[in-house]
Amino acid sequence: MKNVQHILKKICSVKELLIGITILIILILVAILSPFIATNDPYFLNDDLTARPSAKYIFGTDGLGRDVFSMVIWGARTSLKVGIIVAFISSVIGTLIGGIAGYLGGKTDKIISEIINIFLMLPTFFLILIIIAIYGSSLTNIIVVMALTSWTGTARLMRSQAISLRERTFIKSAQTIGEGNIRILFKHIIPNGIFPIIADSTMAISSAILSEAGLSFLGLGDPNVISWGQIIANGKVYLPRSWWICTFPGLAIVCTVLSFYLIGEGMNRVLNPKLSGRD
Repeated sequence: MKNVQHILKKICSVKELLIGITILIILILVAILSPFIATNDPYFLNDDLTARPSAKYIFGTDGLGRDVFSMVIWGARTSLKVGIIVAFISSVIGTLIGGIAGYLGGKTDKIISEIINIFLMLPTFFLILIIIAIYGSSLTNIIVVMALTSWTGTARLMRSQAISLRERTFIKSAQTIGEGNIRILFKHIIPNGIFPIIADSTMAISSAILSEAGLSFLGLGDPNVISWGQIIANGKVYLPRSWWICTFPGLAIVCTVLSFYLIGEGMNRVLNPKLSGRD
């Protein structure tokens, strides 16, 4: 209980983390309440084409007469969904692979390290482009491909944690009393090495959101869902005369990525004893 109170006290003292969490809570509420917040149907084609921001259309309309404000609100669902699911899957895969490599060592570590190096050498974004071009640009395909190509950073981080932890006294004691490798891995190695992974996962969410926006901007996103990158792609032909079409979804992307960056920096300060000692 004291440890929990100590962590909560640290969280409250880190401004970056508080700001990031506040922005994220607002974004989550916007995504959940989007049917009630949106002033119009985001798919409805109005007669007012490229209308300027006004009381009727808060963020104006695009070239097809769609309400940009409503599109931005609904786009929050897509971005958060992609970012969180991709980061969760890639973190789980990376944690398991890195933990096994670092704890077992030897040939297992060498083989897994070579596999990680191969993935790191691959041009990930172009690989995603090729796979989506072959199998289609549904949101599910985008999430799966991004998750299966973005776990290497987490694996390397967890591997270094496992290598350090396996030499600790409590791990040696567990091995001495006959605990199996799987039990040690899931009971001792991963729980004690997970804290840097938590901070790193927030950056993975930001990266996934930016990648999805980039794919949508290139026309390779899911055409059946509203995405911030898709709005920007549709609005670029109207620049600079109708600046609002690209500006507001662009600001939404910046705010979302900034929130996760601040959370990651704050979590790093809270969970890293060297950094937290400076505050």
